[in-house]
Amino acid sequence: MVREQYTTTTPGTSLERPKNEYVYKIGIYGWRKRCLYLFVLLLLIILVVNFSLTIWILKVMWFSPTGMGHLRVTKEGLQHVGFSLFTILIILLNLFFFFSILQDSSLLLQSTHNVTVNARNSHGEVTGRLNVGPKMVEFHSQQFQINSKDGKPLFTVDENEVVIGTDKLRVTGPEGALFEHSVETPLVKAEAFKQLRLESPTRSLSMDAPRGINIKAQAGNIEALSQMDIKLHSSDGVLLLDAETVRLPKLPEGTRGSSGISQGLYEICVCPDGKLYLSVAGVGSTCQEYSRVCQ
Repeated sequence: MVREQYTTTTPGTSLERPKNEYVYKIGIYGWRKRCLYLFVLLLLIILVVNFSLTIWILKVMWFSPTGMGHLRVTKEGLQHVGFSLFTILIILLNLFFFFSILQDSSLLLQSTHNVTVNARNSHGEVTGRLNVGPKMVEFHSQQFQINSKDGKPLFTVDENEVVIGTDKLRVTGPEGALFEHSVETPLVKAEAFKQLRLESPTRSLSMDAPRGINIKAQAGNIEALSQMDIKLHSSDGVLLLDAETVRLPKLPEGTRGSSGISQGLYEICVCPDGKLYLSVAGVGSTCQEYSRVCQ
């Protein structure tokens, strides 16, 4: 507001009349000042209310340095302890997904890295973990089991053994099945019209059975090929060759020499009961000389 200021004089004085001056009043006055105070008071009230609400929310939600309510922040993520409304929410979500699956809709979990599902006990310790990664699926638990629709265990894995509960195990790889240690099975059978091979490329192949080993070919031959020796040994019993014809085609043949010289050759003799024995070879047959072996 601009105001002109005048100076009055009394009669008999010779004061000069000053020039007109303009006086400016600095500040906010009147209704503007009252509105400003009211606005500041309103901001103060809002600040106090917000601070009170923040304290109330922290108290109601049980915020602490370790987490919020029943949730605990650990190195592995969030951990829920006890029973709360969050548990009810998870149960409702599980029921929702369960009924969604019943309605022929799939449950999809996606991640750019991996998907991890943990199972914990009452103390919060991890008892089972399923990790689905981009290159590998890992399962950490005491036992892993796959059941059929009727509840029959098909595949069971634990620290001591692997059990396959199916009636037939098929290995369709080009190299078959590779075993580093021993294998125990009641039956090894190839598919129809296909060969069965038991092979050990760099080491020996052993078959042990306390009550005997039976090898049978009902419609074909049985061949045993070896680069070195083939040994047939029976400690208590006999070696029985039950066939219409027994042939030894590659036995060395001796030449006729002087009498009494065997040339390191032997003759194979057969007893009437089928027993075989060796006789020192001579110019003629010497089996009759060792006929006492058959008695």
